[in-house]
Amino acid sequence: MAATSPTAIAPQKPLEDPLAHLPCSTIVEYRRGQMIYNQDQPSTSIYLVIDGKVKVSRLADDGHQVVVDIYQPDEFFGESAFLNLAHRSEQAVALENTKLMTWTTQEIEEIIMRRPKLAVALLQILVQRTIEFGHRIESFSVDNIARRLARSLIRFSERLGMPEDDGSVHMVPFTHELLSQYVGTSREIVTHYMNQFRREGYLKYSRKGIVLYRDALRDWLAAQA
Repeated sequence: MAATSPTAIAPQKPLEDPLAHLPCSTIVEYRRGQMIYNQDQPSTSIYLVIDGKVKVSRLADDGHQVVVDIYQPDEFFGESAFLNLAHRSEQAVALENTKLMTWTTQEIEEIIMRRPKLAVALLQILVQRTIEFGHRIESFSVDNIARRLARSLIRFSERLGMPEDDGSVHMVPFTHELLSQYVGTSREIVTHYMNQFRREGYLKYSRKGIVLYRDALRDWLAAQA
């Protein structure tokens, strides 16, 4: 029998599915633009998006919003509730008419005592997000605004986009204000680079949505390196 190489890499284990360990909960509906929680009414629950999209952001010391991320169906948010901090600058708002399922942190803790794999599943989600935030911090350190915007559009297209037959990806119509809050610049600068990307054929946008030619934009990023 052939010896196993000590450097062989074991196949990756599938991630735990938190939904396999969570009981159904009450579904709560929010209208587009409605606040789910904010610094004045902090969350005490974990949320699962059933339908719609949610923007989670933080308020900087100067009052500007910094978008943490956008969450879509089957994604969790609100994990900062576990810290039970007296002052939290995080807020969540429905970007569309949205349906959410919620569990209080106490309920989650009680379920974990009975189903420890739920803790593993939630930990895996947090580790994945930490890795993504690390990439984003790296981009803030080394990329100019145009490259940060390009990387953000590509990431949103991978998570939230719908591939088309011509190789493009269709996304919902993110406002330039939202993109500026995610990239870390002004709305005017985002508008400038969105117009530049549109002139150069990397995307199209209107009130109906954004059509991104993702492979072409990736090639542009590679050429800028």
